[in-house]
Amino acid sequence: MITGILKSLRPKQWTKNGFIFAALIFDIKLFQPEPLLKTLYGFILLCLLSGTVYIINDLVDIEKDRQHPTKKNRPIASGRVPYRIALIAAVVLSIMCLSLSFWLDIMFGVIVTGYWLLQIAYSLILKNIVIVDVLTVAGGFVLRVAAGVVLVQAERFSPWLYVFTVLLALFLILGKRRQELALLKDHAVNTRAILNEYNLAFLDEMMAIVTAGTVMTYAFYTFSAPNLPDNHLMMLTIPFVLYGIFRYLYVIHVQGNGGAPDEVLLFDRPLQISIALFTLVVIAILYWR
Repeated sequence: MITGILKSLRPKQWTKNGFIFAALIFDIKLFQPEPLLKTLYGFILLCLLSGTVYIINDLVDIEKDRQHPTKKNRPIASGRVPYRIALIAAVVLSIMCLSLSFWLDIMFGVIVTGYWLLQIAYSLILKNIVIVDVLTVAGGFVLRVAAGVVLVQAERFSPWLYVFTVLLALFLILGKRRQELALLKDHAVNTRAILNEYNLAFLDEMMAIVTAGTVMTYAFYTFSAPNLPDNHLMMLTIPFVLYGIFRYLYVIHVQGNGGAPDEVLLFDRPLQISIALFTLVVIAILYWR
C-alpha cells in the first residue's frame, strides 16, 4: 500500500518543479550556499505538495480513470490503494508541506498555498472550462518560478522570463492535449470531458501562436533584459530553445508521443542533451562574464 501511495505521488512528474531553480540560475546565485539550500528545500516541498494534488485529482477522477487505457492501472483507480487511505494521505501531506513552507519563508508559504489552492480548484472545477483549463495549468508553472524568486530574493530576474514561462507551459500543455485527443479519438471525452471542447485544428492553431510567442519572448529577453552581459552573448542560447521546441514538436507529430511532457523529458535523449547544453551555456555566460 505504501508503494501505491508513493506511486500516486507521481515522482516522474516532479521534473515540472524544476522551474523553481530558474531564479537561482538567472539571478546568478547558483553557487551561493544559502539560496541554493533554500531552493533545494523548496523543490522538495513542491514535489511532495504537487504529489498530494495528484492524489486528490485521482480521487476526483477515479471513475473516469477506470475507463482510460493506461490510467486504469493507477493505484487508486485499480483499487490497490483504498479511497479512504488515499484521502488521509492527501490531507496529512498537504498540512505538513504547507506548514513547512511557511517555516522556510513566509512569502514562499503564501505562494505555495496559492499554488495548492489553484490546483485544487483545477481538479474540482477549472479543468472543465475550455481554455481556462490550460491557462490554469500554465499558472501553476509561473507560481513555481515565483516561489524560487522569493526564496533567493532575486534582484536580476527579468519579467520577460515570467512571460516565457507562461508561453512555454502553454506549449507543453497544448501538446499534451493534442496527443490525448489524437490517441483516444472518439473515446477522449470518457476520460477527460474537456477534450470534447477541443479538436486537432484548434489545438494546432493555438500551438502555432504560443510556439512563435515562446521563441520571440526568449529572444527579446536575451538582448533587452537588464543585468545581462553588454556583449549580448545570451543570444547564443536561442538555438537551444529553438531546438528544444522543434524536438518536442517532432516527438508529437512524427513519433506520436508527447501525451506527458515530463515523461518525454525523462526518456528523450536529444531533448535532455539540449536542455543540459542550454543550462551549461547560460551558466558560462552569466557567471564567467
